[in-house]
Parts: sequence; structure tokens; C-alpha cells
Amino acid sequence: MTFLKKFAYGASVAALAAMAPVAAVHAQQVTSDIRGQITDQNGAPVSGASVQVVHQPSGSVSNSVTSAGGVFSARGLRVGGPYTVTITANGYQPRQVEGIALNLGETFRLDQTLEASQATEVIVVTGSAIQTVETAIGPNATFGQDVLTAAPAINRSLNDIVRIDPRIYVDESFVDAIQCAGANPRFNSLTVDGVRLNDGFGLNSNGFPTEGQPFSYDAIEQVAVELAPFDVRYGGFSACNINAVTKSGGNEFRGGFFVDYTSDNLTGSSLEGSSINIEPFDDYRYGINVGGPIIQDRLFFFAAYERRDGTNTFDRGPEGSGATVEIPGFTIADFDEIRRIAQDEYNYDPGGTPSSYDNTDEKLLVRLDWEISNNHRASFVYNYNDGFNITQSDGGSDEFEYSNHLYERGAELNSYTGSLFSDWTNNFSTELRVSYIDLVNRQNSLDTAGFGEFQIDVNGNTIYLGGDDSRQSNELNYSILSTQLRGNYQLDDHSISFGYEREEYEIFNLFVQHSIGEFQFDSIADFENGFPSAISYNNAPSLNPTDAAADWGYAINTVFAQDEWQAGSNLTVTAGLRYDWYTTDDTPPENPDFVADYGFSNSQTLDGVGLLQPRFAVQWDISDTLTARGGIGLFSGGNPNVWLSNNYSANNVTQFGQRGRSFGYTDGSRSLFDADVVYPNGLTAGFAVPQELIDAVAAGSGDNFEINYLDPNFDIPADWKVSLGATWLVDAALPSFLGGEYIVNADLLFNRAQNSAVVRRGDLDQVATAVAGIPVFASNREPSFVLTNSTRDVDSWNFGITVQREYDFGLSWVAGYSYSDAHEVQPMTSSVAFSNYSNRSYFNPQLDEVAQSNYNVPHRFTLLLNYEHEFVEEYRTRFTLFGQAAQGRPYSYTFGSNNLLGFNPFQGGPSSLLYVPNGPSDPNVAFAGGFDVEGFFNYLEQQGLMGYAGGFVPRNEFNSDWWIKADLRIEQELPGLLDGHRSAAFIVIDNLPNLISDEWGIFRQASFPGTVQAASAGLINGGTQIEYRDFSPNRLVQSRQGSASLWSVRVGLRYEF
Repeated sequence: MTFLKKFAYGASVAALAAMAPVAAVHAQQVTSDIRGQITDQNGAPVSGASVQVVHQPSGSVSNSVTSAGGVFSARGLRVGGPYTVTITANGYQPRQVEGIALNLGETFRLDQTLEASQATEVIVVTGSAIQTVETAIGPNATFGQDVLTAAPAINRSLNDIVRIDPRIYVDESFVDAIQCAGANPRFNSLTVDGVRLNDGFGLNSNGFPTEGQPFSYDAIEQVAVELAPFDVRYGGFSACNINAVTKSGGNEFRGGFFVDYTSDNLTGSSLEGSSINIEPFDDYRYGINVGGPIIQDRLFFFAAYERRDGTNTFDRGPEGSGATVEIPGFTIADFDEIRRIAQDEYNYDPGGTPSSYDNTDEKLLVRLDWEISNNHRASFVYNYNDGFNITQSDGGSDEFEYSNHLYERGAELNSYTGSLFSDWTNNFSTELRVSYIDLVNRQNSLDTAGFGEFQIDVNGNTIYLGGDDSRQSNELNYSILSTQLRGNYQLDDHSISFGYEREEYEIFNLFVQHSIGEFQFDSIADFENGFPSAISYNNAPSLNPTDAAADWGYAINTVFAQDEWQAGSNLTVTAGLRYDWYTTDDTPPENPDFVADYGFSNSQTLDGVGLLQPRFAVQWDISDTLTARGGIGLFSGGNPNVWLSNNYSANNVTQFGQRGRSFGYTDGSRSLFDADVVYPNGLTAGFAVPQELIDAVAAGSGDNFEINYLDPNFDIPADWKVSLGATWLVDAALPSFLGGEYIVNADLLFNRAQNSAVVRRGDLDQVATAVAGIPVFASNREPSFVLTNSTRDVDSWNFGITVQREYDFGLSWVAGYSYSDAHEVQPMTSSVAFSNYSNRSYFNPQLDEVAQSNYNVPHRFTLLLNYEHEFVEEYRTRFTLFGQAAQGRPYSYTFGSNNLLGFNPFQGGPSSLLYVPNGPSDPNVAFAGGFDVEGFFNYLEQQGLMGYAGGFVPRNEFNSDWWIKADLRIEQELPGLLDGHRSAAFIVIDNLPNLISDEWGIFRQASFPGTVQAASAGLINGGTQIEYRDFSPNRLVQSRQGSASLWSVRVGLRYEF
């Protein structure tokens, strides 16, 4: 059997061509298994045969004995290898299989035939002659050392690797968020060495608990991504599971170090014929890893350290500034005038145009492996990460921030994991794992003067200065204690798994927006004269924001049982049940006014709420060249804790809010500079809100501050997943170069989301219906947001296919395609209920309206191409190219500022879907004086909107442009200093097409949250007409994503010993 055929059933990526879906990665699985059947030459099972499995690097041994059916199982084995398996039985010649490499979470299928003989000479079989690995059932992909080392991973992140799968899209315009088959990236799970290292609270869109990957790239042995693993040991996600296992030491000392570098001189400086201002910067990364024995054959260590001293650069500026992204309608003159007013009238320096800022990231991982005996082994892993970035808070195409509005965003992570693997008998084994994670998050404004957030409207753009409102009182610490106990019993052809898991969360979350104040102005003139359109101030009644912090905890408990039945030599059936339930003793503070209004308490929790998740799957090896698989199962998890934490802090008991309407500051009758306006402690306008607002909060008086609560009938969100797939080894009888063996992997995945988490206003009632069916609402109770379940099930489909081929002259490739038709009710883009409710588009915000998912990428093509050759004898040159072509994410056309729905504070928000008149005389509409009617209808025609004339444009009906990009890594091996050492020089080019031409590789996308504001409007004449009031023909539909569009290069060296 050829090397390629050996991996035909979805084995791991080999020689960079390994893109076929491969082995399972259990939610906390960190090991691999070998299982098989031993028969004689007549096909009869050989019982009582001894099977010894030896991990060659460490010398660790696992022993088992075949059952009456000739079946054996070696479980809990280290990932990697090589392994040697020796089979002995009375009356048969011994047989030894060498060179077995195990992938993460796999069950390697090893069926062997013994020859009847009294000879004692061992028959040796090499790894290329054994049967292929048997993967868990479901669409997946695994990536090993070849890919991790050679891929053009310019960020040194797992995100650079998993994107090779065409179903996995990494959004380079949005912190490299991983979107699996069109699902919300917050619903993913990341586990490393059995520890759940995804964002444990829900603030980060990149999926990590820290600013970047929290462990060294060189520490990773393998990584895998699973979209629908039909195994009950998986949990804690409903989108996809990404699992990594770290390297371990062996009996030989091995290690290496690297350094790489980039700068402004290694970055593009023009796009589409226009020069781009790139501030000078330097960005260094370096790291070292080493592993080896502490005690030969018994105790081993591995350690990896990595540091980055980099730079955050920003690409936004006024019109005419030469910035990569210029804000249309916001001129340099506007920029200068706002800055002058801030300095002269408010005595505040807002800073300038954001340019470049230093950042750091430091990582350390230490692992110990102890071979206690042939039946027991243990491991301990410590992981540390501390890093920060300077971050913008408001980066839409119609937003600009002065530099002091930016903030430092960082975290310190410490995690500890101890694991014990035990073989108690030949048939019974257990895994015990205990882990503890401690994370301290920090979000510190660059504004050190204590100035509030100011928002100024300039030609439909929002200009920000002062301290960001969400960073004025913001502190987060959390810890997670996880315990897992699993057992497996081998009963003839049945592998029975069972276990218990518990994750305990302790959370301290201080989040008080506007504790200094937020001031909104409708114009530069209003800003100069001190006439805000809105003021927001929140605090605890004690006026100490810390007293409003949420300090709470909860636990997720799990029990599971499963039977994996080898129903024949070519059929595997898996069936099991998983049950998750929540427990907590902490409740949100009860608000008596809420209870009086609603008739129930706002202190609801998830205590006692549970979910049973059945799963079933089948894999059929139809022939030596074709395997079919399928399964059905229920999955749950990934909903961020921050959505629950809001209920503990936004309650109008420990925290109150005032918006200034009661004191005449928002109707133009009073100025912030009026002589009778008093500020506390001798402060002036902007450095505090007026004393009247502070006094009202201290008295416990709220002004339309929304209470957050959990629906008393809340059910756990879950997703039914159904998958059908096949792996086919095709021996194509084609001419010359085209002929040969191809591996084809294809999977069809259906997903039905039930009880999806959504946010609604709890206090709104529809009081009227306006023109064209527009619902009009009013608040008749204590204002509130409720975290509840969608009333509609939502269906999504994904089809993925990969074709791979390798040649004997050093070339290998894998091509992939994914079609995704993903839907959702709400995109749930944020950590705050207010933002989750408002950062979307809708016709009726209180109804569950199904539309294309905000995260859907309908079509995506991928190509991974690798060529290696010794142009100089003994020194390999390797070229690795990864390319993708992806259709953009969806967006909606909406009104800009409007009062269509009749309720505050959202009546000015750009969320209401656009009504398209069927012509200037449409009786449903009117046009304000000076409105450019002709230009507006030309705009509608150009954007393809007239097809919706007489109605509303559906949500997410349009998609952003296709983006075609390719990255290239070139590596040249060089001599080492000593025998057995290797070194290499490399260069990584990000966005090669843009390096060739500044017209290529341009990434355009509708700005967050995927809305294009076509015109401002309002209801007139008793709600019988929509009046169009303002229209800007120059408003961007899609904005150019500057950083993702520009090419960049990193050069570096690596050394291995």
C-alpha cells in the first residue's frame, strides 16, 4: 500500500498535502489510541495474544492482550511517535510493526495476521505497509508538524493553520476571528492539553482569552479542528472545536530557537495608485524551545518561550490626510477645528491622528512527563501569557477617534494542568485531569486626564475624543477549576467510555460605562457652544464604581456514556448520551420596582437547567479505496459568560444611570458652560458631568437605565448537527502529469439551531402600525433587556470538498472548496445587551427575523501548494503557498438616524431596514426640503436596490466583494554548527498579489455591524409617510480594509538541534 493510500481515509496532513478531514479531537482529548484485530491465516481471531506498544522517543510501554474475538486496544497514548508494536502468541511467529505515527484524538486501526510457526524470528513490517488510521466520525481536519513548520503562518498562530480548511474562514479585518461554516466565532471552543483555553468570559472576538494565541507556536505538536464530532466526550461548543496538544520531551535533548523581523520598510505603502502614510515601526519576535530527559526512560521535560516586541499601527484619518482609510465628509479642517475647540473651550488635549504604538506579548510553556510504570503515566503543564495591544474602540467606516480615545487592552494568564493516565487491566483504563486557570484582564484608556467621552456628528460621521465610555470603569478577573474523570472498558468488540466533568467559574466583573460621562453633539457648533444632544452618566449610588461590580460564579457539570462497536471488520457504530447541567448559588440583586412591574424577579439564574445530548454515528469502509461516514447529534456550548454577567451588574440596584433629559441639557435650553451649571470638586465641563446628574444617581434615581435579566423560562441553546461524508482514493487514468492517485474528501453538514440566545427589550409594547406596516413601540414598564431564546429554529448548510495529490519530485498540493448557507436570528456581536440588541438590522426588533448569518461566507476556494528541492545538495529549499478566494460577508441597507419605531434610545440608531420608494411619487414617502431626490434614486439604481421598490430591503441580502489573496513562505536550509544540527533562513510574504501590484489583493467589506446607511428619515403626518431627510451619495457601501489589503514581509532565521 502506498504512502498516500495509507492516509486515504482522512489521515493527517502529510508532506503539506494533508487537508483531508481527519481524526477526532475530543473536547479535552490530548491522547491517541491504537486498536485492531489479530487473526490467523484462515481469518480466525487469535485470543490471548500479547500486544506491546512502545513510544520510541521516551521508551514508554503499553501492554494489552487480545480478547476472545482477537481484539486489542491501547489507549491514552502520546500524540506523535514513532511507535513500535510487537505482537506475540503461542504457536505463531512474532510480528513487529514499526514507524507508526499517531494523530491527535485518533484511533489508529491496526489489523494484523499472524503466521502459524514455532519460529522465534520477528517479522518486521514498516509503517508504510500497515492499515490506515481510523478517524472519529464527522467533518474535521488535522495538521501536524510538516504543516505547522512550513505554512506561511505570518502571525505564528493556529488561525494561520486552521484556515487551510475551506470551511474555516479567518476574518482578517476583525482580529482574525475564526468563523466555522458561517457560525458566530464566539461559539467555538479551544482546548490545549485538555484545558479549555478559549475566551472564558466572552470579551474577545479572536476566540482566545488573551490578546493573541496564549502559548508558543513552537510548543504545538498537532492541531485539529472539528465541526461535528459525533462523540459524547466533546462539549462546550456549538460551532467548532479547535484542539491542540503540546510537544513533550524524550530520551534525547532536542530544541531550537528562532528570530524574525518586519518593519515599515517591509510593508506596502500604496494602494490602488495612491500613496499610504505608514508610520515608522519595528516588530521583532524571538523564541526558544528545548526538551529532553530528566531521568532516562522515566521523567522528561519540554519548555517553550516566545516574545514579541511589536507595534500597533492605525490606518484611519480625515479626507486628504493620506491615511489608508480616509473618512469621507470629515476633512482636515474639521479635524483641526475640533481639536482647537477641545483645547480652547474645554482645556483638554484630545491627541492627534492615531499612528503607531508599541506592544508586547510574552509566553512560556513548561511540560513534564512522568512514566510512573508501564501501566501509569502522568503529565503536568504550566502555561503563562502576558501581552497587550493598543486598540481602537470605534472603527467603522463613518467613525474616527482622536488618539487619546484609544485604550490598552491586555491580559495575564496562568494555567496549570495535571493529568494521570492509568491502565488498570488489559481492558480497563482511566484518565484523571485537574486544571486551574487564572486570568487578569486589563483595559486602560490612553486618556490620563480623566476626560469623558465626547461624540460629535460631522456630516453623518461620528468623531470621538476623550476616554472611551466602556473603559472608564472596567476590570475583569476570572478563574476556572476543571476536573475530569474518564474511564474506558474494552468488552470484545465494544469500547465503552464513560465519565464525569465539572468546570467551576469564579468571576469578578467591574463594568460601569459612562462613570466619567458620555456627551453627544449633533454638530461642531453645538460642541463649541456646549449644547449636547445626550448625556449619559452611570455609577453606584455610593459613587464608587467598584460597588457596582458583579462578583459571581457557577459550574457546568457533565456525565456521559458511549459505546463504540466494531460491528465488523469494516463497520463502526458509535452511540452515546451526554448530559450537561448548571449549578450556582449566586443570584443577581433583586429590583423591587422590576418585580412590581413584571410580576417576577430579575434575579433568575441557570441553576438546575440542563440538556441531554444524544449522538449516533456510523462509519463504513466500503472498500480499500472508499469510506463513507455519517452521524446525527445534539451539541451545546460557547455562549459567552458575559451575557449572564450583565444581569448581575445592570440592575438599577447596585448601579444607576442618568441621561440628562430631566435637567434640560439635551433640548438646547442649557449649555454645559452656563454659569449656573455646577461640577464636583472644582472640575469643568467634560471632566465630569453636572452635579445634578451625580446627585440623582447617588439618590438611586435612574433615567431610562435598562435592567438586564434572564428569561425565567430560558432553555440551553443547542444545535442539531447531521453529517454525511466520504473519503475516496481515486486512481485517475489520465495522461502524464494529471494521472495518479488523488484523495478526495467531501462532507455535507446540516445544522439546526434551537433555542438560540437572543436579546429583546422586555418593556416594549407595540402601540401602533405606521405606513408600510412599520411597527411603533412604547415603553410602559421598567426599561429592560431580557436574554431569552429565539422562538424559531434556524437551519444552515455547508458542503466542503478537498482534493489532494503529491508527486515523487517534491510537489504536493491540496485544493478545497466550501459552500455555506448559514442563517441566524441575531448576530450577537457584542458583550453588552444594548449593543447586541442595536448592532443589527431589522424591520421589527422584537420579532425573530431569520436571515443570512452575519458570519456567512457563501463561497470559498483554497489552495495549499508545496514544492521542495535540493538545489544545493543536502540543503533543501522549500516553497509553500497558500491561496484563497472568498466571497465577502453579508450586509444590509438601512436608514441612518431615524425615529421610525417610536422609542428611545434607539430611535436615532441606524438599524431600521431601508424602505425603497417605487418612485418620487410613492404615496408612502415624502422628501424634506433640499433633499437630492434625483441623486437618491440614481444611488438606488446603482446599488441594485430598485428591485425592492415598494418594500423593505431584506436583512443581509447583499454580500461584500470577493477577496483573492495568497501568502508565500520560502525557506532555505543552511548548515548547523554541529553534526545533527540544522538551520534555515526564511521569508514570509503576506498578500503576495498586493506585492506584485497595488491594485491586487484589496479587501473590501461593509463596516461593522454590516449595515450601509442610505438616508436618514422619520415618520410624519401621523405615521402615514416616511420623510427622507438627508442623503450622502459619497457614503461608502464597502470600506477598504487597509491593514489586510497591504502586503507585508517577515524575514527570519531558525535553528534546530
